[in-house]
Amino acid sequence: MNELVKLSFCCVGVFVSYLFYGVFQERVTRGQYADGEKFTFTTSLVFVQCVTNALFALIALSLQKRKENKAPMALFAMVAFTYVAAMVCSNRALQYVSYPTQVLVKSCKPVSVLLLGILVAGKRYPLFRYLCVGLIVSGAAIFLYPRGNKPTVAKVEGNEFFGNALLMASLVFDGLTGALQEKTNAHGVSSHSLMLNLNLYSLIYLASGALYLGEAPLFIAFVQRNPAVIKDIALFCILSSVGQNFIFMTVTSFGSLVCSLVTTTRKFFTIVFSVVLFGNQLVSQQWMGIVLVFTGLFIEGIAKRGGAPKPVADKKST
Repeated sequence: MNELVKLSFCCVGVFVSYLFYGVFQERVTRGQYADGEKFTFTTSLVFVQCVTNALFALIALSLQKRKENKAPMALFAMVAFTYVAAMVCSNRALQYVSYPTQVLVKSCKPVSVLLLGILVAGKRYPLFRYLCVGLIVSGAAIFLYPRGNKPTVAKVEGNEFFGNALLMASLVFDGLTGALQEKTNAHGVSSHSLMLNLNLYSLIYLASGALYLGEAPLFIAFVQRNPAVIKDIALFCILSSVGQNFIFMTVTSFGSLVCSLVTTTRKFFTIVFSVVLFGNQLVSQQWMGIVLVFTGLFIEGIAKRGGAPKPVADKKST
C-alpha cells in the first residue's frame, strides 16, 4: 500500500472512531445516573476497555500470518504501565475539569513525545517537526480559549487543581509511552502484536489496582443499579478497539510523533464536532486557530511527501 494512502487510511480511521469514542467517554464519565449518582470507577472502566482491545487484537492476529515476536516481554510490561497510567489519569481527570481543558492539555502530547523521544529513545527530529507541533498546539489553544470570549464548554465544579495535576501526569506518561513504543518498533513488532501484548500486561496492572482499591464489586453493583450504562460502556470499548487498531497501525508504520500529530488533530476536530452538534457559533479567533492547525498539517504533509528526513537515533559513545 502506498505510504500516503496508508497514512490517509489511518487518519480517517482514527478520526471517525475516536470522534464517537469521545461522545461515549463523556456520557459515561460525566453523566448522571439514578438518584444523581455519578460514575467514578475509572480503573474498572479502563479494565473493560483493555479486555475489548485485547480480544480485538487476538482476532486480528488469528486472521493474519503470524511472525515471530522478538521484542523482550519486559519492554511490553514497561510500555503497558505507562500506557495504562496515562489512560487512568486522563479519564479520572474528567471528574474535576471540563472536556475542553482535558483536550487542551492532551493536545500537548506531541511536545512530550518529542522531548521524551530525544531523552529516552535518543531520537533527533528535523526542525519542521517542531514547527508542526507548535502550530497545531497553538491553534488548538486559540480555538478552545479565545481571548475575551468564554470557553465553548463550561467548567466543571470540583478540585480543578487535582484534575490538572492528573492531566499533567497523563501527559508525561503519554510521552514515555511514545518513546518506549519507538523501541518496540526497532524489534519489528507488528501493530496487532503490540496491541495484544500491551493490553494483556495492562490487564494485570488494572486487575491488581481494582482489587487493591476494592473498586471491582462497587463497579458491578453500580452497573446493576444502572443497566443503561452497559450500552454506553460497550460502544465506548468497541470504538476504543477500532481506534486503537488504527493508532497502532500508525505507530508501527510512521512512528509515535506522526501518531501524536494525528491524534492531536483528531482531538481538535472532536471539539469542532461538538460545536457544530450543539449549534455554537465560532468567533474570528477560533477560525484563526483552525487555520493554524491546518497550516501545521499542510507543512507536515508537504515535508513528508518531499522526503523529509526521518528521526534517527543518536550514536552511543563507546
